[in-house]
Amino acid sequence: MGRCRFGGVLIVLSCALLVLVGLVVEGYPDEDLVLSLPGQPKVGFKQYAGYVDVDVKAGRSLFYYFVEADKDPDSKPLTLWLNGGPGCSSIGGGAFTELGPFYPKGDGRGLRRNSMSWNRASNLLFVESPAGVGWSYSNTSSDYNTGDASTAKDMRMFMMKWYEKFPTYKSRALFLTGESYAGHYIPQLAIALLDHNEHSSDFKFNLKGVAIGNPLLKLDQDTRSTYEYFWSHGMISDEIFLTITNKCHFDDYEYASPHNVTDPCNHALSEANSIVSDYINAYDVILDVCYPAIVQQELRLRKLATKISIGVDVCMSYERRFYFNLPEVQKALHANRTKLPYGWSMCSEVLNYSDTDGNINILPLLKRIVHNHIPVWVFSGDQDSVVPLLGSRTLVRELAYELDYQITVPYGAWFHKGQVGGWATEYGNLLTFATVRGAAHMVPYAQPSRALHLFSSFVHGRRLPNTTRPSIDD
Repeated sequence: MGRCRFGGVLIVLSCALLVLVGLVVEGYPDEDLVLSLPGQPKVGFKQYAGYVDVDVKAGRSLFYYFVEADKDPDSKPLTLWLNGGPGCSSIGGGAFTELGPFYPKGDGRGLRRNSMSWNRASNLLFVESPAGVGWSYSNTSSDYNTGDASTAKDMRMFMMKWYEKFPTYKSRALFLTGESYAGHYIPQLAIALLDHNEHSSDFKFNLKGVAIGNPLLKLDQDTRSTYEYFWSHGMISDEIFLTITNKCHFDDYEYASPHNVTDPCNHALSEANSIVSDYINAYDVILDVCYPAIVQQELRLRKLATKISIGVDVCMSYERRFYFNLPEVQKALHANRTKLPYGWSMCSEVLNYSDTDGNINILPLLKRIVHNHIPVWVFSGDQDSVVPLLGSRTLVRELAYELDYQITVPYGAWFHKGQVGGWATEYGNLLTFATVRGAAHMVPYAQPSRALHLFSSFVHGRRLPNTTRPSIDD
């Protein structure tokens, strides 16, 4: 039996029969329905995957994966998730490593259930963006020379055309979420959607919130806070930190700017990175675990602060890459329709992303989003030294000052299952900063239960609980 929708009303019928008798059904695209993924546990929700053409003339198309909420999908919002890089896969990252319904098994040929998937609270949409990432592609090779502006433009077009495939979601509440370099992607997309709403006399995006985790927001502050984090966690010496503090002027730091290795500042930064990288995963400085798929995505982000590579554990990345390159998996997902001349990888090997867009200050964009009465949450795993909570917390406070917002929830612990889930504060009822205790750069993977609690609170418009009494999200 299929499920067909008439104006949002769910009717249990045979969709095939309706087509045969010639009735017009407003529903989901049958050609994108994922019947089952190889090695997938049995589930009750539906999955869809396929392509949205964002520029037919150029032959540019973005690949998506959409999973319905586990229960009552018709009553739950739509949440878009984007990973960062820039140029890394939201399917390989968010969907199948962090907050989606499945994780790859150790043999790389199957999947296991993620019991803390965010589809318990929302319908989830993941997109490989921009073209050149994962299975997204363009027939115009120059399209692979791209940056923040064109990425936001294509994602706005993607959303418009995705709604044509899934028209019942046009009026549904929409939340935009992501992590890392998505600190650029998500706010810029939000602005593109708000611009559309301002000029449209017809369809308007029902944008209800923005949440970004360990996000790159302002390069100078985020870079400075990395070394403050190293020092405050005993990872570098007083002497090195004092040299960095006295000799480095991060206010004029720029991504991809040339670095003189004989300069006292750069010498101290190199020494600090060498000490840390020899012994620790900078993305997870405390947990001694087999940490997933940070790999190339986060190594790229490290280039914002240094050209020295940081070693990472890639324990899950091999299984995931093997799984997504299985022909039967690509067939089930309706992926790789043009038979790309390269295999699927977590981060693009063909994309030439702008070397300077990392310098963009995102705070003015967040300010405009809040001015449109859209709640903004910034959350930080407290074990991440790459985009540490120290910088994000400072930047949120600076944004609140610019907005002339007063503190509405003083900085303090929030609780999950009787334990401290992290610390949080709120400004002006629209701007929230929260940490997730014990989480690393990829918050939903490192602390899935606490991350789900935070996300559920966000989409339901609830404050994080400040008592140990069980809450609705526990």
